[in-house]
Amino acid sequence: MCLLLVAHDCCPGYRLLVAANRDEFHDRPTAAAEWWADRPDILGGRDLEAGGTWLALDRHGRFATITNVRAGRIAPGQRSRGLIVNDFLAGDDGADAFTATLARDGAAYAGFNVLAYDGDSLSWYSNAAGAPRTLERGIYTLSNAQLDTAWPKTERLRAGFGRMLAEVSHATPAASAGVGADRGPGAAPDDIVATLLDLLRDDVAAHDHALPDTGIGLAMERVLSSIFIRGPHYGTRCSTVILIDEHGQLTYHERRYDRDAAIAGDTRISFELPGPAA
Repeated sequence: MCLLLVAHDCCPGYRLLVAANRDEFHDRPTAAAEWWADRPDILGGRDLEAGGTWLALDRHGRFATITNVRAGRIAPGQRSRGLIVNDFLAGDDGADAFTATLARDGAAYAGFNVLAYDGDSLSWYSNAAGAPRTLERGIYTLSNAQLDTAWPKTERLRAGFGRMLAEVSHATPAASAGVGADRGPGAAPDDIVATLLDLLRDDVAAHDHALPDTGIGLAMERVLSSIFIRGPHYGTRCSTVILIDEHGQLTYHERRYDRDAAIAGDTRISFELPGPAA
């Protein structure tokens, strides 16, 4: 996973919204999103080379995703970063407890960011930064640097999301006091999914003066500067949108792309999260 936006408990009618692109080599074998045969409580795509995943959730709405940190090479013997998501969803630790434990073993992996959500708390940790951080309600972006690093692609995605929220506020009188001010009904899931998938398909490259210098050279910085990456060997393999509304209805939509950036398939799954135990 190389780019995502998470809106945590701050949008009218929704507890959580996630918009994410996975960028990867086209030849890396991957399974489309589904309920896993060996763990039928986990939903997500799967990396068939190392067995992990870039983004997945479970039937209780617990969610995790990772991005690589753009620096250095994977050292021999290091564990696949995608297994971090598996570990969170296979266990029952809360997000904060999980990232605290992970921080003690961070050196076992090449550079990564992880976001973990347990249905209440959202936690971020990077082994290229300091201690884990519990995230307050708000909107966060993440790519291949630290949380909320202002790269052109993260800022463009944030701006597009802001325009969507403005449209929702105008269309929803109950939300006119501000984003999440009174937890109004918000926009319909189908409209939000369609809008976010369009935002994630934005392939406009940044101007050279705005590009970061991450040590990969100007030509590659240009290629990787857009929200959606096109390329015959490496590019955006899928876009994922997750919505959890205030009533506990979860919507998961994955759209897959081939090496020509044509839509190769969609997976759409909706279900109701279990309520609190009596």
